Amino acid sequence: MDGFVEHRDRLLGVAYRVLGRVADAEDVVQEAWLRWAAADRAEVADPEAFLVRTTTRLAIDRLRRAQARREVYPGEWLPEPVLTGPADLAEHAVRAESVTMAMLVVLESLSPLERAVFVLRDVFDEPYGAIARALGKREPAVRQLAARARAHVREGRPRYEIDRATWREAADRFFLACATGSMDELLATLAPGVRLTGDGGGLAPSALRVVRGADRIARLLLGLVHGKGRTHFLTRLGLEETDIGYETVNANAGPAVVMVAAGRPIVFLQPTVAGGLVQEVFVITNPEKMAGLMSRESAPLRP
Repeated sequence: MDGFVEHRDRLLGVAYRVLGRVADAEDVVQEAWLRWAAADRAEVADPEAFLVRTTTRLAIDRLRRAQARREVYPGEWLPEPVLTGPADLAEHAVRAESVTMAMLVVLESLSPLERAVFVLRDVFDEPYGAIARALGKREPAVRQLAARARAHVREGRPRYEIDRATWREAADRFFLACATGSMDELLATLAPGVRLTGDGGGLAPSALRVVRGADRIARLLLGLVHGKGRTHFLTRLGLEETDIGYETVNANAGPAVVMVAAGRPIVFLQPTVAGGLVQEVFVITNPEKMAGLMSRESAPLRP
């Protein structure tokens, strides 16, 4: 592990932003460690550069394979949520924004090379020359990839609040309205053009398409939390009403609620805020995407 542990957080941060999956990112970092362990250290002038280069290449290869599967994914595909530490995020605003659900969804529109270049350059401030060596490209080509990636991100980036206090205050009102079951109070927290994106992966109940409109979304959320929708959801998973609990967490650089059953997370719910109102809601029920929420005692991903 000599020389590896000190860089692990950075490698995991790169891999997660490129892949959008916690388990995949951990697998990539593990493979990078195996290659580091087998490397002739006398030939490695810069251990960090070697590890970043190896991790990036492995992540790109895995993302290319994953994209083919995502084309036939049942319903909408969302990144896997991961716990983040608020203290760390306050010191790294750019890195914090890059790990939000909304930004990770935008990064899905990039090619694997564009995504890797954007993560390395715009998030982790790697020099163009180092990125070119990591990708086996000429520096002018890397600069072109970076320019294209930035243009796509600017076009797709949601104009949402990144102020933590504002986001937290609006999210708390939203969570409270969901918990109390008040339709009027919940509608008061939602923007008229609010969108809800769900991801069940065909393994758990979920909206198969993006849901639009405050009234429709409010009814869907209240049904999930309180009504027959919740009973149906739990029955599909083989769970009882008495098994259910709720926890507020900091995930993907913002406040979220996790529905927990029998000690394991079964629903991830996170709003995105602008102008004091919820503009977008992400709901993940796919059981294969809960690994990043399993250890709620600490934050496994640093920015």
